[in-house]
Amino acid sequence: MEMKNIRNFCIIAHIDHGKSTLADRLLDATQSVTEREKKEQLLDNMDLERERGITIKSHAIQMDYIYKGEPYIYNLIDTPGHVDFSYEVSRSIAACEGALLIVDAAQGIQAQTISNLYLAIEHDLEIIPVLNKIDLPGAMPDEVSDQIIDLIGCKKEEILHASAKEGIGIVEILEAVAERIPSPKGNKDEPLQAMIFDSVFNPFRGIEVYFRVFNGEIKKGDNIKFINTGKSYEADEIGSLKLKQQPKSVVSTGDVGYLISGIKVAKEVKVGDTITLTDNPGKAVQGFENVKPMVFAGIYPVDTSDFEELRASMEKLQLNDASLVWEPETSAALGFGFRCGFLGMLHMEIVQERLEREFDMTVITTVPSVQFHAYPKKGEMLKVSAPSELPEVGDIDHLEEPYIRAQIITKDEFVGPVISLCMDKRGEIKNQVYLTQSRVELTFEIPLAEIVFDFFDKLKTISKGYASLDYELMGYRTSSLVKLEILLNGDRVDALSAIVHRDKAYEWGKRLCEKLKELIPRQQFEIAVQAAIGTKVIARETVKALRKNVLAKCYGGDITRKRKLLEKQKKGKKRMRQVGNVEIPQEAFMAVLKLD
Repeated sequence: MEMKNIRNFCIIAHIDHGKSTLADRLLDATQSVTEREKKEQLLDNMDLERERGITIKSHAIQMDYIYKGEPYIYNLIDTPGHVDFSYEVSRSIAACEGALLIVDAAQGIQAQTISNLYLAIEHDLEIIPVLNKIDLPGAMPDEVSDQIIDLIGCKKEEILHASAKEGIGIVEILEAVAERIPSPKGNKDEPLQAMIFDSVFNPFRGIEVYFRVFNGEIKKGDNIKFINTGKSYEADEIGSLKLKQQPKSVVSTGDVGYLISGIKVAKEVKVGDTITLTDNPGKAVQGFENVKPMVFAGIYPVDTSDFEELRASMEKLQLNDASLVWEPETSAALGFGFRCGFLGMLHMEIVQERLEREFDMTVITTVPSVQFHAYPKKGEMLKVSAPSELPEVGDIDHLEEPYIRAQIITKDEFVGPVISLCMDKRGEIKNQVYLTQSRVELTFEIPLAEIVFDFFDKLKTISKGYASLDYELMGYRTSSLVKLEILLNGDRVDALSAIVHRDKAYEWGKRLCEKLKELIPRQQFEIAVQAAIGTKVIARETVKALRKNVLAKCYGGDITRKRKLLEKQKKGKKRMRQVGNVEIPQEAFMAVLKLD
């Protein structure tokens, strides 16, 4: 296939604007799937994606299309819409020349639409605006078209109208891809340059690498080299990504394909790396920047002997989810485990689910936190991503916490509640713009630690689901932070500690003690649940002991007899408390998330 007839494009949109359904219709229209293979959201092949109705992974697929009598190859990448998976989107965009920007005609432009659009514009992608769901009774094609024109400055007639569910406007989209999206640039006579944009682990054949060729060509049996890791392999099988993989003898400039070379070690494949030939090496492609994790949490095996198995599972999962960052750590309460960096709370939830489903690992996740910067009185700045890493209070000069710039788009009737929610989270309002008469864009600067837990849920609740959130990291600012520790019978439980703002520490400690009192099962002895800052206890609750009624046999008689029995019982309880240890259930570690 000549390079001028290849089109590489992705679909970008806010969550739930109909990307995956539109991808289904494009596959139907190009006859890339048979009747037998058809199903809803065909590219979402993970159980989790189908259950939750969201796309978690980018999915690449190749289609053949005849336009004006000429055959074209379309490489389509369907991307996720949720802010927690924006790294998937940035990788897909790096492999494309154009993007379909899908906007829901009933909901209009939302925060993630804008942020994905800016990603695409930074990479000089050709944007084709598509107004989806025009068949809905609540659709507002004219208003939403005006919003799109304001956003990207296109002409009204350039906006395509479609309904993925009803199959309206699909042919127009396919024709627009051929006409408007430029063909790939590159030279097939130059040394091979292919960028890896995704990879998956196949238990039978090793690691499958998905790549896009920028220059040169790769043939079956070639000796290839990964520039970043410096490892060399033989290309056992290469081919195109149809619905099922289709082996070919050569993948040329501008095309997208897969490579299997029997790689068994997960560390040897890095997304964003460049593939070149061993005997005629090319230069590395400038890929995309490294991922910046926002939320950190510990993941531990329930049974400490499963640690190595968990490590292997994490390596395989990281192949498929390049935005997961982890390193080993130990905890006094939980033993050996990993400190993981996630892009957000949904990402953390999905990783935990995938470990349990795909790798059969039962894990305990500790309280999520963000990365702080601690400046000791002597020495260099320390990066602290877990409370246990924080130096003693007396040794610290000051602490800095990460701040984000949050963009919230909502209806005008919810502006008051949204502002008060952000103020409550120590946010400052920076800007307020009316996009239309009834839609407002609010910009806040908020500490990241405040939005880690339940901010998104609360935002959705107060705006009846109409607010959309997008955020970016701004930098670090000095803050009055303290380490809040939880003590059970005087023993510190490092997995329950948290770094919180001084003004909120008392409230936080009090509520956490109350929550733990409900969750920790009663023992034969009394358990003191305390919250402390340094050596100062700021809150306490007591889990009462289970007691046998030792007075049951005493009826009447002298009070001293009863007292003697109670004293004896008290001594036993005291001795028991010294040797007994407190079992902490998994729910207790997640209690912090459920604090109102």
